[in-house]
Amino acid sequence: MAAMNPQTELRVRTLSIHVVTWNVASAAPPPDLSDLLQLNNLNLNLDVYVIGLQEMNCGIMSLLSDTAFEDPWSSFLMDVLSPLSFVKGNKGGVNIFLKFYGYYVSIINCHLPPHMANNDQRLEHFDRILEMQNFEAQDIPNILDHDLILWFGDMNFRIEDFGLHFVRESIKNQCYSDLWEKDQLIIAKRHDPLLREFQEGPLLFPPTYKFDKNSNNYDSSEKKRKPAWTDRILWRLKQQPQAAIHTPTLSAPHFTLFLRSYVSHMLYSISDHKPVTSTFDLELKPLVSAPLITLLPESPCTNESDMLISYSLTADFLSSPWDWIGLYKVGLRHINDYVSYVWVRDNQVSFSDGLNQVYIDISDIPETEDQFLLFYYSNNLHSVVGISKPFKIQPRSFLAEGPLDEAQPQI
Repeated sequence: MAAMNPQTELRVRTLSIHVVTWNVASAAPPPDLSDLLQLNNLNLNLDVYVIGLQEMNCGIMSLLSDTAFEDPWSSFLMDVLSPLSFVKGNKGGVNIFLKFYGYYVSIINCHLPPHMANNDQRLEHFDRILEMQNFEAQDIPNILDHDLILWFGDMNFRIEDFGLHFVRESIKNQCYSDLWEKDQLIIAKRHDPLLREFQEGPLLFPPTYKFDKNSNNYDSSEKKRKPAWTDRILWRLKQQPQAAIHTPTLSAPHFTLFLRSYVSHMLYSISDHKPVTSTFDLELKPLVSAPLITLLPESPCTNESDMLISYSLTADFLSSPWDWIGLYKVGLRHINDYVSYVWVRDNQVSFSDGLNQVYIDISDIPETEDQFLLFYYSNNLHSVVGISKPFKIQPRSFLAEGPLDEAQPQI
C-alpha cells in the first residue's frame, strides 16, 4: 500500500470487531445464532467478525465428506454473514494474517490439550504455536512484531486445588473472583513474561465447561468434571520500545484496542461448552493512503463484448506474471468462488507507469443481472490486494438487423 504523505494525513478510524470462540463438540448448528453474532443489537455496528470453532465435524467420514461438501457450520455462517472465509483445524493452532490500513494483525484459533494434569503441555503448545508462525509472503515480520494478535479458542485451562463443591457454590453465588486465583491461565501469566503480554477481560461470567448437553447444568455424569473457564479470548498489542532517558521520543502510530464486552452465551446448549464472545473497538490512524491495487471495470459493462478492466498499482507494489483478477458475484463465500478469471499478463491490452488494462473474454461473462466484484490476487503476497466496487453487467439487448441494417428489438 502507498505510504502516507504527511501533508495528507488521514483521520483516525474505528473498526468494531466481534470475536467468537466455541467448542461445538461435533454438533450441528442451532437454528438461530442472532444472540451469538449480536445481529439484533441495533446499537452495535460491527465491521469485522472473527469466528473460531473447535471440534467441528470430527471423525474420518466427516473429514472425507468435507473435501466434497461444505461443512454445515461454514454453510450456515456464510448464509448469515456472507461473505465470510474460514479456516478449519483440529488440536493445535490455526493462524490468519491480515493487514489493516498498513498494520499487521494476526488471528489465532487454537485447541490446546485437555485435562487438569496437562497444564505444562498446554503452555508448551502455546509457545510452539508462536514459534511455528512462519509466513510465506515476503516482508512479513515475525508474529511478535505484529501490531495486534487476537488469540482465542478452547485453551483447556482448569481451576486447580479448589474442590467441586466450592467451585459450584462460588458459581451459584456468582462469586467468580473467588476462583480466579486458582485459574491455571491466570497463574501462568504471573510467571511467564511472554504470556503476560497477552491481555484478557475480567471473567465475569460462569465457567464455560463442562455442561450436560441440551441443558445449563454442569456435568452430572459419574466423572462430575469440575467447571472451568476453558474457552478464552486474549489479545496482545505490539510492545513499543522504551526510549532512553533524555532521548526525545517519537509519537507511536495511533493503534489502540478497547474491550467493549467479554461474555458467555448460556442460551446455547448443543455442546458441553458455552460459546464466548468479545467485542472490541480498534482505533487506528491509517499508515497508507491508497490500496495496493485499484480496480475499475469499464462503464457501462455489458456481456455483448469482452470486459475491459483497468487497474492501477502503487509504486511499491511488486506484481507477478502469476497474479490474477477474478470476477465474482456479490456474496461470494471463498476466494475460489470466481465466475471467471484472467492472468494479468495473458490478456493484457495496454500498460503504462500507473495504469494497466486487461480483458475477460466475452464467452466467460455470465448472462445474469446479479451484482459483481473484481478481486486482484497477488501471488507474491498470497493475498487479495484489491477489490472493486460492486457493479452490474448489462444483459444482451438481443438486437436484430432490420431491412435498412438498423438495429431492431428482437421480440
